[in-house]
Amino acid sequence: MHRSTRIFLGWLLLVAIAASSGILAPPGAWYAALAKPPLTPPDWLFPTAWTLLYLMMAVAATKATLAVPQGARWSALAPFVLQLVANGVWSWLFFAAHWMLIGLLDLLLLWGLIVWTIVTFSRHSRFAAGLLVPYLIWVSFAAYLNAGVLILNAPWG
Repeated sequence: MHRSTRIFLGWLLLVAIAASSGILAPPGAWYAALAKPPLTPPDWLFPTAWTLLYLMMAVAATKATLAVPQGARWSALAPFVLQLVANGVWSWLFFAAHWMLIGLLDLLLLWGLIVWTIVTFSRHSRFAAGLLVPYLIWVSFAAYLNAGVLILNAPWG
C-alpha cells in the first residue's frame, strides 16, 4: 500500500472516530421539540454536509502530513487533532447532555481551533488549508444555529 494511502486511511479513521459522536448522540425527540432559528436546514442536510466535510478534513490532514517536514509534524498537526476533539465533544454536549450553552462555547473553541489549523496548514500546503474553509463556514453556521436554539429555548426565559 502506498505511503499516502496509509496516511489518508489513518486520518480517515481518526476523523471517523470524531464523527461517531454524532451517531452515538443523535438529535432525537428532544431536539425535534425545540424551537429552531430561521435558516435551519432540513434534517437530511446535516449528515450529508458532515460526510463531505469529514472527507475533506481527512484529505486536508493527509496533504498537510505529506507537506510538513518530519521533525515539524507534531506541531503542524496538533491543532487539527485538537479541533477533532472539540468537534467530537459537541454532539455529546448538545444532543446527549442538552447543554446548549456549553455546546455553543465548545463551537466557539472549535471555530478558533479550525482557524489555527488553517493558518498552520497554510504554511505547508495552501491546498490543505483551503479544504478546511468550507468546514469553518459550516461551523460558523452551526454556531448561529446553536445560539438560535439556545435563545429560542432559553431555560432562563
